[in-house]
Amino acid sequence: MSNPKKSAPGKQARDFPRLRAFIDQARQYPPLPLAVVNAEETHVLQGTLEAYAEGLVEPVLIGDAVAIRQLCHQLGFDLDGIRLLDSHSEEEAVRRGIELVKRGEVSALAKGWIHTDALMRPVLAELRTGKRVSHVFVAELPSYPKLLFITDAAINIVPDLNTKAAILQNAIDLARGLGIAQPKVAVLSAVEVVKPAIASTIDAACLSKMADRGQIRHAIVDGPLAFDNAISAEAARIKRIHSPVAGDVDILLAPDLNAANILSKDLEYLAGATLAGIVIGAKVPILLPSRSDPPMARLVAAAFAVIMHNQKKMA
Repeated sequence: MSNPKKSAPGKQARDFPRLRAFIDQARQYPPLPLAVVNAEETHVLQGTLEAYAEGLVEPVLIGDAVAIRQLCHQLGFDLDGIRLLDSHSEEEAVRRGIELVKRGEVSALAKGWIHTDALMRPVLAELRTGKRVSHVFVAELPSYPKLLFITDAAINIVPDLNTKAAILQNAIDLARGLGIAQPKVAVLSAVEVVKPAIASTIDAACLSKMADRGQIRHAIVDGPLAFDNAISAEAARIKRIHSPVAGDVDILLAPDLNAANILSKDLEYLAGATLAGIVIGAKVPILLPSRSDPPMARLVAAAFAVIMHNQKKMA
């Protein structure tokens, strides 16, 4: 597996020690059976087979078998010992992945070269639990001293207050599972004061109070905060904002999917971030990277799925 990794445009190749630490952590567990839906794309195969080489996953590749074999040959990957399920449409590939989960043959799903809604609509119909399903990006940036968890950039489009509370609790639980005992949360809006004309400021204030009253657990939550106040203690000081979160935030809860998605991609393409995406709340972890994400993002997402699966088993 000697092919060089491809970086997103505008990103310089660099190491990501905080994210790589999760790969090391995941190696202590047995490889996770993983179904990759629509696997016939270079980045998808490179990330999946690197996760296989790292001992993180036992992949089942679902998609156009001829195209998958051709791509693997071009990339220099050996498919010996890897299960391959031939499918002739996105719908068939998704159905076969869901069936593998239901039969207990795999313990996680991964999005391949397929639109998110084409994968998640049937997954939500058939693999729901009693929890809200939501998405979290975990980002490492050269300009910020710790990881940033950004939610929800992929599943919940315009969440109301109760949905935001559930999305936030999912992100808190993930952060705690990845070693942050009491995450600091910024509930984002355009401004840092409550303005009835901006509904997200009211939701943010409510979520902050809900955390004070124990309705959101195991985190310090403050909001509304604008992005600059959340990230920069100096920006908060200049604006005379006194917040236990400002400048030391772990989790960014965006007002809606548009804001979270734009923020995540801004950080990736303009600030050199690497982001690993994971879906929480379904029967199994779901790796949900962007189709343009580099293999490193898929590798780290696989590590998250391994850790989540094994923590659930031990709970």
